[in-house]
Amino acid sequence: MGLFKRNPFGHILFVKKWLIRILGILTHRRYRGFNELDIDGSEIIRALPDKNVLFISNHQTYFADVVAMFHVFNASLSGRDDNIKNICYLWNPKLNVYYVAAKETMESGWLTKIFAYAGAISVERTWRQKGKDVTEKKEVNPNDTENIKIALQDGWVITFPQGTTKSFKPVRKGTAHIIKQYKPVVVPIVIDGFRRSFDKKGLRIKKKGILQSFIIKEPLQIDYENDSIEDIVEKIEFAIEQHCSLLKVIPAGELEEHEKLHKLRKWEY
Repeated sequence: MGLFKRNPFGHILFVKKWLIRILGILTHRRYRGFNELDIDGSEIIRALPDKNVLFISNHQTYFADVVAMFHVFNASLSGRDDNIKNICYLWNPKLNVYYVAAKETMESGWLTKIFAYAGAISVERTWRQKGKDVTEKKEVNPNDTENIKIALQDGWVITFPQGTTKSFKPVRKGTAHIIKQYKPVVVPIVIDGFRRSFDKKGLRIKKKGILQSFIIKEPLQIDYENDSIEDIVEKIEFAIEQHCSLLKVIPAGELEEHEKLHKLRKWEY
């Protein structure tokens, strides 16, 4: 790799590699030490193609979820089975991994700008601004979808299709349009425990001794030509265990959130 070789977004890969290494070393104990990360599905990661893969996941914090994915992906690709032991997997990280994030979040400070260099695809949210829902939705910026297309052509993309860290919110149709248009391999991930471990931004450890879970599922079966946008949205909601109908199987207040998700994982989708 040339010292100044860049990715399609102009980021110097040598700089990105060292950034991932440093951030990985600084955050490793958040998932193996202060807390533990229970992983399932590493073999699925190793079987994926190098490009045009879209990861869809529920969302619990702004950054801790994504950082955990970088750890799990690189550990899995380095041959580790469902664990992130031995941090040496960070020495040669996968550099064509990107994640979709709100533009206003990624421009909120110097630290988020550093995170952005590690692979953020900043998008303008049409339904939310400055932390509040807006009544009049803005037009979708065509540059945003074009950037996601470029990232898929170059490698893997992580997205949180609900667009919020709140549980059981509807999946945004934009993700379904991207799937139908660019036909990526779609891999669902279900996480839990991050909301209890970290603050909302995922930067500060809120509580220690939490068992975080990270479930990687088999790629979704999607008929890109015949499935409607609504069909794809519903498949996403069931796959990441956020479909509103799943709430009906659990009496309100009976189980903690991690117990709910553990029970819901038994469902077929």
